[in-house]
Amino acid sequence: MVPPKQQPFRSLSPAVWRASTVVFDSLDEFARRKERQPDGYSYGVTGTPTARELERQIAALEGAAHCVVTPSGQSALLTSLMGFVRAGDHLLISAACYTPMKILAEKWLINFGVHVEYYPPTMGAEIETYLRPNTKMICLESPGTITMEMQDVPAITAVARRHGVMTMMDNTWASPLAFKPLQHGVDLSIEAATKVLGGHSDLLLGAISMNDYSYYEVLRETQSVFGQQTSPDDCFLVLRGLKTLKVRFAAQGATTINIAEQLELHPLVQTVLLPALPSDAGHDIWKRDFSGTGCLFSVILTPAPDEAYAAFFDALRVFSIGASSGGVDSLAAFYPAALQAERLFAFTDQPVVRLSIGLEDVDELMADLHNGLHAFEKVLNRTGCITWGL
Repeated sequence: MVPPKQQPFRSLSPAVWRASTVVFDSLDEFARRKERQPDGYSYGVTGTPTARELERQIAALEGAAHCVVTPSGQSALLTSLMGFVRAGDHLLISAACYTPMKILAEKWLINFGVHVEYYPPTMGAEIETYLRPNTKMICLESPGTITMEMQDVPAITAVARRHGVMTMMDNTWASPLAFKPLQHGVDLSIEAATKVLGGHSDLLLGAISMNDYSYYEVLRETQSVFGQQTSPDDCFLVLRGLKTLKVRFAAQGATTINIAEQLELHPLVQTVLLPALPSDAGHDIWKRDFSGTGCLFSVILTPAPDEAYAAFFDALRVFSIGASSGGVDSLAAFYPAALQAERLFAFTDQPVVRLSIGLEDVDELMADLHNGLHAFEKVLNRTGCITWGL
């Protein structure tokens, strides 16, 4: 009996290729293995076919020619800086940058001989006054990670290109769905795929997208030298997350606007920091350059003792307390006044409550926030602070 012909396996789910060692067909191929980079495979640290497929899909979202994935968003920032910045270079960083980026600059880069300088996070073309002959790179983040300041990205990149200065931008808040940095002149677009691209708070992954092939070569080599291997299982999870990205991003963005607008009307809320709101100082730039809103925003409440903030967070039941964003579960985080006071060009000297909006029902989320604000107000009343009443 003739056995039936074996049929090829097909699936809607991508394969997960795990490997450390890559094997070769001949000694000559082994001796020339470095020639396979930046796209090919020479050792597991620079990726397997699972990572390449994710890089291809993220590059397509970014409108980029190339992408390198790394183990986390912070790893993507680190790899970008270590690939290009050297002793004696001048590095400009937004004062509203991601806090680990600031720590990297101040505890490592400065000690490596890099001249680090912070610039106001609402900067535009006037950044030209900050440039020096040795300025190597400008690091952008718009909006800022806690207080949501907006930068005029096209104006900054136009200045940078005139002076031959590289630019990189942390675009995690907007994702490539709402803003494509490369189309606005940025050289390296950074995404913490840990957040909205993955979408489920169960992985760590970063991505660096670019058009310049020489930058791609440098970053692939940097990935290899610094051992920035990305788990193929995490790559698979992000690939799965990308399938629902557009639906999740739209739904979470709509709920975010709804909640932010309601909070603006609350008597205990002084300021809502979300560029998509007409009341926000950065709204005009957001409206001009962005096509959607991220799910992360901040709130400044009426002045109160720390005890009131503790009561607010203790009362939350739908929101979990955590510092990440972009997942399907809503999160709340607290940033004390002391943190704002330490930052150059600080927007506020008051504590900041930051909210990441997930996929829960908007009414449930608002009810939870009202419970927290009620607990907040009770402490104000007990301690004799003035309130408007609810």
